[in-house]
Amino acid sequence: MERNPYQPKRNPILHPAKKDGARFYPPKSPETDMIFGIRSVLEAIEAGKEIDKILIRNELQSDLAKELFAALQDKDIPVQRVPVEKLNRLTQKNHQGVVAFVAAIEYQHINDIIPTLYENGRIPLIVVLDGITDVRNFGAIARTCECIGVDAIVVPSRGSAAANADAVKTSSGALHLVPICRENQLLDAVRFLKNSGLKIIGATEKATKKYMEVSYNEPTAFIMGAEDVGISPEIERMCDETVSIPIFGSIGSLNVSVATGVLLYEVIRQRQQ
Repeated sequence: MERNPYQPKRNPILHPAKKDGARFYPPKSPETDMIFGIRSVLEAIEAGKEIDKILIRNELQSDLAKELFAALQDKDIPVQRVPVEKLNRLTQKNHQGVVAFVAAIEYQHINDIIPTLYENGRIPLIVVLDGITDVRNFGAIARTCECIGVDAIVVPSRGSAAANADAVKTSSGALHLVPICRENQLLDAVRFLKNSGLKIIGATEKATKKYMEVSYNEPTAFIMGAEDVGISPEIERMCDETVSIPIFGSIGSLNVSVATGVLLYEVIRQRQQ
């Protein structure tokens, strides 16, 4: 597998980076920044800072607030209305009813990545996270993806785990290495992948076909759903195949990060044969 031009280093399983004879991992990210105050948040948006989400006081209405709402109209930034008490718990400073969380990573878009992968002769391998909200699962999945050489992880702008300090720490820095594509409409992103020639594989315990029975030698995107509800129905309908992992114990399914690792290493096994 040739190097992903969007990924700063190569697959460490095949090409381990060494420092003084030991595996080297990049430094962990500092804690996610928090910005408060309408004007400060506006300036951050205008400066192009990557923002995970913005919390706005329920009853907030002012000319400056309208300016903020206008600035957010064409941005893929999740906005949540909350009681003022929640904002007060976050900071004792004058937040003016607005608190923003700056992402610990720089997001990308999948429609910029896929063409470059093809141009560089790669067989794309993409992981799409549908409703994964636990930051530790997110970080663990990113770590596995980086070790295997996954080309990108796609997440929705709403209903997804934040790329915060906990996620970065759990990923051992992988969230700074694997391209994370935050998309406003996950369904549109999956449709783009499908139209770009990728086989869409949904992972679900309801599937009758086992994961070992499918070929992954062509461009592939795995859809990993939330552990409680699985893949959303509209995305599952777009899948070319759905696969399951055999379970021999009494617990019905694996943790989503573990399941992701099982599927991805099957891809590596097949592509290296």
